Amino acid sequence: MIKQAIIPLAGLGTRLLPLTSVFAKELLPINGKPGIEYILDECIEAGIKEVVFIISKNKEMIKKYFYNDNFYKKIIKKKKDPRIIKEYKKILKYKKLIKFVYQNKPLGTGDAVLKTKNIIKDNYFLMLLPDDLIIKKNCSKSMIRIHKKYKSSVMASMIVNKKNVSRWGIFKLKKKIINNNFLIDDVVEKPSIKNAPSNKAVIGRYILPKTIFAKLLNQKPGKGGEIHITDAIRSLIKDNQKFIAHNFNGKYLDCGTMSGYINSSMEISKL
Repeated sequence: MIKQAIIPLAGLGTRLLPLTSVFAKELLPINGKPGIEYILDECIEAGIKEVVFIISKNKEMIKKYFYNDNFYKKIIKKKKDPRIIKEYKKILKYKKLIKFVYQNKPLGTGDAVLKTKNIIKDNYFLMLLPDDLIIKKNCSKSMIRIHKKYKSSVMASMIVNKKNVSRWGIFKLKKKIINNNFLIDDVVEKPSIKNAPSNKAVIGRYILPKTIFAKLLNQKPGKGGEIHITDAIRSLIKDNQKFIAHNFNGKYLDCGTMSGYINSSMEISKL
């Protein structure tokens, strides 16, 4: 079973400026609840026992959010407010799961994953990208079921408009395995409409093999001088490691842009 998850949180969040000039984007409230809590709840429901936050020194605010015990104890002692007590108990529940590692230079998602090399114990682990919220259905839970059945890596997939394929990583698929699950032949990063191998896009949920660390260690920086996780995944696929694209049943929300962030609150308020 998948018991560990990692969440890269060191990004600057420039698409949400000016809010992120003073505030960690993952703590911005979405319908009254910090975005990172939706991700943690997804992990807990999926059976995850340990969550590794990859932060930078500029994101110490996230650590303080979960380790602000003295503040809560003083307020609770003074007010004994049931709502605040409930919130504090929730924070304590989250805190039992979380570990922190640091990525102080913005060298890409692959580099962020590499920072967890000495923490990951099992052969596979879950990675969630916090800009991508999936509501109504637990995507991680359904991916773990697919992993358990096929003993393979799994990546979340969503059908996108063919006109928008250049915004996404796009799957080249080998064959359908069962229902909405396909064997992956390749991943093409932001192809032109003409060159896109499909209209099935990569979404920010991954079950990755521990063998990816060796690939990342030897990988040369790509575009922008960053270590890209997609390059390591492509290398593993070329080595005949099985990756499955899982078309999830939930609703996808993009919280990484201002319009997407506003829309996410509106959508979640309808639940």
